[in-house]
Amino acid sequence: MRRPLFATLIAAVLTLSACGTADTPTTTTPGASGGAPTPIKLQLQWFYQAQFAGYIAAVDQGFYKEQGLDVQLLEGGVDIVPQTVLAQGKADYAVAWVPKALASREQGAGITDVGQIFARSGTYQVAWKDSGISTAADLKGKKVGNWGFGNEFELFAGMTKAGIDPGKDVTLVQQQFDMQALLKKEIDAAQAMSYNEYAQLLEATNPATGKLYTPEDFAIIDWKTEGSSMLQDAVWANTDKLSDPAYQQQTVKFLAGTIKGWAYCRDNAEKCRDLVVAKGSKLGKSHQLWQMNEVNKLVWPATGGVGTINEADWKQTVDLSLTTKNQTGDTVLTKQPEGLAFTNDYIKQAQDQAKAAGVDINGAGFQPQTVTLTAGGA
Repeated sequence: MRRPLFATLIAAVLTLSACGTADTPTTTTPGASGGAPTPIKLQLQWFYQAQFAGYIAAVDQGFYKEQGLDVQLLEGGVDIVPQTVLAQGKADYAVAWVPKALASREQGAGITDVGQIFARSGTYQVAWKDSGISTAADLKGKKVGNWGFGNEFELFAGMTKAGIDPGKDVTLVQQQFDMQALLKKEIDAAQAMSYNEYAQLLEATNPATGKLYTPEDFAIIDWKTEGSSMLQDAVWANTDKLSDPAYQQQTVKFLAGTIKGWAYCRDNAEKCRDLVVAKGSKLGKSHQLWQMNEVNKLVWPATGGVGTINEADWKQTVDLSLTTKNQTGDTVLTKQPEGLAFTNDYIKQAQDQAKAAGVDINGAGFQPQTVTLTAGGA
């Protein structure tokens, strides 16, 4: 079915913004020697899974406690817009994709990207190998699935770059957060994250063989290859509070603990998989190990240090957000981001602190694992 997908995100933001600013966390000076840890709330973007393993590990391994912080993770979901929760004062920090958060900023959310944890996009569009679809240009005339809620921006950017009008040249289908529509051949191409939904395909049984599907059964359109990738998981802070020295100090401490958490998961993928499963993820152990491995690929190696916002990648995200049109002709952004949209000031201080503590913030030697998936990801 067709619907104004860019508008879906904006509507959700405006609806949530009308909910008020109750339950505002109190910001106190963190890390006072001998004092009680400062309570911190971090709003995650989705349900507990290895996408957020670094934060889960930082809590479990005491990396935040070392910084004098008592961090509570707030689980995300379909009806939760993390950047709006942050802007409303119901969380101290939030994890959100950059184009979604920038759209919220344009609608008035006072938030700043202070740590770009994912250096690379993990979004795919997946089709059957025998479909003839291998590039964005091949989507013309096809039934194209996507989740909406701001997850479709790279898809529209890729189609636009390939000369495809999403309002005329394809049939857009609202996809569930799984791969059943593709497996049942109800759509020609499905949206998938490299670390989640793509694995669901490889965990499904091929009825023709009785064995699991393999990568050879599918064709992947990778938006990094197509040149329409956008920045994804970042740590966002409250812009107004960044004028407060206590919140600045707290932000550095939070980022330092976060860096240590992600470095731990780089070096201990199985242990972090177990932490995520223990946290209550509904996904199985082999699926979560796949996810941990794929997420690590998006973080490491980190040439400029984990969390550094690369200005060229930021510019590409903004430029695509300004120029890509959806099926109704709307763009993600209507103007350049104003004010303090991002800063590397706090992540650099956190990196310096982590390096002084012996943490490898670059992961130049990172080597991904080979993960064997099982039926259903168990």
